[in-house]
Amino acid sequence: YRSETGKVVALDAHCPHMGAHFAEGKVDGEGIRCFFHNWKFDAQGCVEDVPCSKSPVRAEVTSWPVEEKYGLIWIYTGEAPKQPVPYVPELENEEVDYFLGSDFQKGCHPNIVMINAIDAHHFTSVHHLPVDLSFDCKALNENNMTFENTTKMPTNSLFTRFASKFYKDALTYKMSYWFGNTGTVTVGPDFLHFHIMFALRLNAEGRTEGQTILMTKKRPGLLGWVFNKVLLFLSWVVGTYFAHGDTKVFETIKFKFKTPLKADHSIIKFIQHVEAQKALEWGSWTEENLVQLPVNVKQRVGT
Repeated sequence: YRSETGKVVALDAHCPHMGAHFAEGKVDGEGIRCFFHNWKFDAQGCVEDVPCSKSPVRAEVTSWPVEEKYGLIWIYTGEAPKQPVPYVPELENEEVDYFLGSDFQKGCHPNIVMINAIDAHHFTSVHHLPVDLSFDCKALNENNMTFENTTKMPTNSLFTRFASKFYKDALTYKMSYWFGNTGTVTVGPDFLHFHIMFALRLNAEGRTEGQTILMTKKRPGLLGWVFNKVLLFLSWVVGTYFAHGDTKVFETIKFKFKTPLKADHSIIKFIQHVEAQKALEWGSWTEENLVQLPVNVKQRVGT
């Protein structure tokens, strides 16, 4: 709920008295009152007022860390300490402009959607791009992993020779993956990078619900505002192009990684990193349905 001062608060849904749903209640100042018996709980989940009792009552409901960023509400459901909201590494210390792109559903687990962006081989087989990508994989902490391309632009055609002039070293294509379900992509020539975030979650039907967020560094003045609007639109075009080409496989894939190749190195690293993470449990969400990936991948393919 949003308090009267505008603060977003996340509490478990049911009153600890008799289990009435707080959504039937009403906001009262910074707290919320249960519809059934009018008990009031503060933003930390502690009972503040029980109208029918003259004696103090001790009761509480779980409160979850929550933050507004990029036009979305992010709730952290893991154990303390709270983890940061995912961000683009290049924009970590920058004020950003953002635009909410399309929301979507895919017929697979969020991990499978994230694997797609680091599947080097599919860029030639599905998108017909004239590059063979190679990723440098680094785990920054137990919840975040980065993938950075180390391949230079090929010069086997007039177009690629021209395009290579805009890349000092390797092609800029970087991913930063958080918690196994939210990823950022940075792509583009050295002088102009496009930043796209895919925020994903698993729904009750086992499908992926996602939201695309386009981001760029905030630039001053009217010209900066106009430039950012154009850049965010172009970022949307880039993201839509890649998403459109991959939609079909997300609706039919039954992920079984039985025959990994050398080109699948980054996917193997991602799977191993996700399997080592502690499950972020919430209610009936368990490690089993959060990470539906082969348990013995590391043993089968080695390190």
